[in-house]
Amino acid sequence: MGASRETWSFEAVLSDGEEVPLILKRDPMTASAASPFSVSRITEGKLIRLANGAGVATPEVPFFLEAEERTSEGFVMQRLEGETLARRILRDEAFADARTRLAYQCGRAAAQIHNLPQDQLPPLKSQTVLEMLADYRSVLNEFGHPHPGFQYGLRWLAERAELAGDGHCLIHGDFRNGNIMVGPEGLCGVLDWELAQLGNPVGDLGWICIPAWRYGEEKTVGGFGEVDDMLEGYAAGGGDPVSPETLHYWLVFGCLKWGIICLQFAFGHLSGTDRSMEKAAIGRRAAETEYDLLQLVD
Repeated sequence: MGASRETWSFEAVLSDGEEVPLILKRDPMTASAASPFSVSRITEGKLIRLANGAGVATPEVPFFLEAEERTSEGFVMQRLEGETLARRILRDEAFADARTRLAYQCGRAAAQIHNLPQDQLPPLKSQTVLEMLADYRSVLNEFGHPHPGFQYGLRWLAERAELAGDGHCLIHGDFRNGNIMVGPEGLCGVLDWELAQLGNPVGDLGWICIPAWRYGEEKTVGGFGEVDDMLEGYAAGGGDPVSPETLHYWLVFGCLKWGIICLQFAFGHLSGTDRSMEKAAIGRRAAETEYDLLQLVD
């Protein structure tokens, strides 16, 4: 479900001779390559600019590209300095101090995102938890292959939908280790807003906690931090209280979501519609994620 896009790094020279590192992101030139699950690059850029103005750790977005004969829609953003590779963030000594504060910082950033005024947002998809479950059930049925763990997970989540809570706001949609940039002082950038939409805010908190984003480490929040620290940061950023039951619900939901994404990658490769060794390798993780889900449900 990741977005298809084109990204380049380059440097611009200002009138005073200073070189400024920048990133260009734009939609594919061919419509058939665009992902149906992704917002446009214009929308993504507008969200990043809005978040940056509200104090979220994001790049600055100086300008946008209009679609024309030689380019598709896109935007240019500041190139931040930091690390995004999860294994380095989790294990390198250079990030030892950063790891002690990262869960708190991620919680605070999530709350800042969720508190962005909805009347200032560009048009976005809006879904309740039951609508999201219906979408995932439809996708799972399309594979024509039994996955009893995921099917049970769908039933478990639907029967307990009241545990999801009733919050509804902007969510990042892919808030996790790998889409955060980290420096010596901790969080320095929230990246890749392609899956942003209006939905339940605790979905972002549950997503960063699923086992897939811990990369073999034991700590629940991205492998680097504890839930209490994340929720303390979430409260400090203006987020509403989150009960253990609601967070657990969205942790189960996150495992289901990642498992179905893995299956999409796998069957896309096997069917020949999206041949990719990388996606084939990720697709193999569906069984691992199905196991993770079953360890979380009763």
